[in-house]
Amino acid sequence: MRKLDPKRTAVVGLHWQHEAVSPDGIFGPLFAEQVSRHHVATYAARVSAAARSSGGLVIYTRVAYRPGYPDLIPNTPTFAMIPEQQAYLEGTPKTRIIDEVAPKAGDVIITHARLTGFFGTELDTVLRGRGIETLLFTGVATNISVTGTAFEAINHGYRIVIVADACTAATDDAHQAGLATLGLLGEVASTDDVIGALAG
Repeated sequence: MRKLDPKRTAVVGLHWQHEAVSPDGIFGPLFAEQVSRHHVATYAARVSAAARSSGGLVIYTRVAYRPGYPDLIPNTPTFAMIPEQQAYLEGTPKTRIIDEVAPKAGDVIITHARLTGFFGTELDTVLRGRGIETLLFTGVATNISVTGTAFEAINHGYRIVIVADACTAATDDAHQAGLATLGLLGEVASTDDVIGALAG
């Protein structure tokens, strides 16, 4: 892959929350086994650590809603499940980011209410304020929120790199299909490739 300028690179970690990737989370039945089996969080943590140590920015996007869900529009089956199961309520333990990839001092956390990280958030403002040009994506799900946020990033003018072994989906086939689509628009690389590119 092409060299990365750490000062102009940010890691965007999508939905590393207990609700999404822990077995007892609302979407744990979809993603927890995949995250565990492929050691996805371990790879994501390595990418974030490499970015921090080289002077890059680490950002996490997380979903959380106000009590009573006034900020949720239940226009999909998955969104409709959230209030039914009282999931993703701000301040509850399962909205926290899992310990393995826990934010460190200097990291940025973006909270959003829809599928993707840019929509209705200050993400683009934060990135432009730091002079970021390239985004490295980790998290879940490769074929849904990672793809959607990557598409938004392209429309905002960013270079995208999908860290293939630091993302996953509900199935291996769905993950690979997401990577195939994203590879037409950006770069798909391994954790080792990304760490090497950050090191120059």
